[in-house]
Amino acid sequence: MNEPKARLSGGDTHLAECYNTSLEAPVLKEGRMSEFVYVDNSNVFIEGKRVSAVDKGMAMDIWEAFDNKILDQPYSVDFGKLHDFVAGSDPRQIKRALLFGSRPPPNDSLWHVAKQCGFEVIVEDRNVRNREKKIDTGLVAAMTRDAYTKTDREHDVITLVGGDGDYVPAVRQLVDDGFQVEVVFWDHASNELKDVCSKFVNLNPHLRMLEFSR
Repeated sequence: MNEPKARLSGGDTHLAECYNTSLEAPVLKEGRMSEFVYVDNSNVFIEGKRVSAVDKGMAMDIWEAFDNKILDQPYSVDFGKLHDFVAGSDPRQIKRALLFGSRPPPNDSLWHVAKQCGFEVIVEDRNVRNREKKIDTGLVAAMTRDAYTKTDREHDVITLVGGDGDYVPAVRQLVDDGFQVEVVFWDHASNELKDVCSKFVNLNPHLRMLEFSR
């Protein structure tokens, strides 16, 4: 998948914007159980560009956007708003928030911003064909390891921000074993993933709220 470009006129300026804009975002998990959050960065970012293209009338629907590779390239999700939306704003309730992505050399500043917005960032290098590797498997490994070694099944919520069907086996296993696993993604997430998770939260109504304001 293509990576969003870092929009930085200077790291400090963007970081300040990250914190300021994140305060405006509604909080999905306020007053809830403790959170373990796992974000598939490329998945949520590239599909956000597709959803935005449909919202702006660049494509009739998400499937036309897929078929014709139509993306709203300027659209980008704000890390701070995403963090607050899925994890809440109370650090005492956030036990872990991981963001997984790949490392094109020009975009290292992007991961710095994500860290400043509260995410623990796991970055893998792209291969020689400029394709991502190890993202899905790395996320699943961390999510399942944490579930069985760190979470309290009665009081913790595991939140996956990703929509690929590849996540179905891991999510199904965790739910079957008594964990609460919520999936947060755009509406066109895998139908099977929606079915096996404890709860699905549709990001489409929050498209503009989550947008990074330049």
